[in-house]
Amino acid sequence: MDTDPRLEKVLEARWPGSTPTLTRITAGITNANVKVEVDGEAFVVRLPGLDTELLGIDRDAELEATRAAATAGVGPEVVDFIDGCLVTRFLEGRPIPEQHLQREDVLAIVVRSIRAIHAAPPIPSTFPVFRIVERYRELAAERGVAIPEAYGVASERARRIEVALAVDPTPATTCHNDLLNANFLRDGDHVWIVDYEYAGVGDPFFDLGNLSINNALSDEAQERLLALYFEEVTDAHRARLKLMRIMSDLREAMWGVLQQGISSLDVDYAAYAARHFARLTETASDDRFERWLADAEVPL
Repeated sequence: MDTDPRLEKVLEARWPGSTPTLTRITAGITNANVKVEVDGEAFVVRLPGLDTELLGIDRDAELEATRAAATAGVGPEVVDFIDGCLVTRFLEGRPIPEQHLQREDVLAIVVRSIRAIHAAPPIPSTFPVFRIVERYRELAAERGVAIPEAYGVASERARRIEVALAVDPTPATTCHNDLLNANFLRDGDHVWIVDYEYAGVGDPFFDLGNLSINNALSDEAQERLLALYFEEVTDAHRARLKLMRIMSDLREAMWGVLQQGISSLDVDYAAYAARHFARLTETASDDRFERWLADAEVPL
C-alpha cells in the first residue's frame, strides 16, 4: 500500500529497521487508520484527517481520553503518540451486528463498558453539544458550504431542548460521544470501545441517545438500555434519552455538512448529512415532543 509520509515517520521512530506488514483499516470516515504487524505484535496507527481540529478534535485530549479508557479496561492500550499520530495496540474482537443490540444480553455488556467510561476521572476536554452544532454551522458557512434548509427547524428544536435540560442538568461525566456501531468490538463477554477523538466531559444522556439512535434501538430496546444503566427508570430518564437522540442526529448532520468543506476522504458527506437530517426531522416531529420537554425538566 502507498504510505503517508506521517506513517513513514511513525514507523521509523517506533520500529526502526523493521519491515512491518501494513493493512489499511477502511472503517473510518474521518481519519486514515493502518494496522501495523511487526515482530509478532499488532498495532493501529491513526493518521489524522485534514483540519480535524475544526470538528472540535484535540489530539492531545484524544490521547488522554484513550489512556483513561484503557485504564478503565474498555479502551486500547496507548503505545505511542508521535506528531499527533496515535499508536495503540490492536484489539482482537468482532463487530456487533446492529440487530444484536436489541437483545438484553448483548446490550448489557455494551452498557457495562459505557458505564466504565462514565466512571472514569474527568478528562481535559468538554463536549458542549449545543455549542458544537452552532460552531459547525458557522465554519461550514465560512467555507462556502450550503446550510440545509432543515437546519432552521432543527436549531429551534435544539434551543428548546437546551432550555428544558438546563432546568435540572444531569451531572457531567467523562463521555465517549461517538458510539457508532463501528466503534464496538466484542471479545467474548467483554466489549471494547475504540475511537476517543470526540471524548469529553458532558451529559451522559448524550452517549445513551447517541448509542440508541445510531444503532436503531427499538422503543423496547431503549427501555432496556435505560433499565440496564439506571435500574429504576422514570419518565425524566425516558424524555432525556429521546431528546438526546434528536441532538445526536443534529450533531451528525452538521458534522456531515462541515466535512463537505474540509475533508479530503472519498466519502459522500452530503448524503451522510441528509440522512441524519431526515431522521431527526421525523423524530423531532413526534407528537410526544412537547411532553418530552416537560418531563425532562423534572429532577432525576
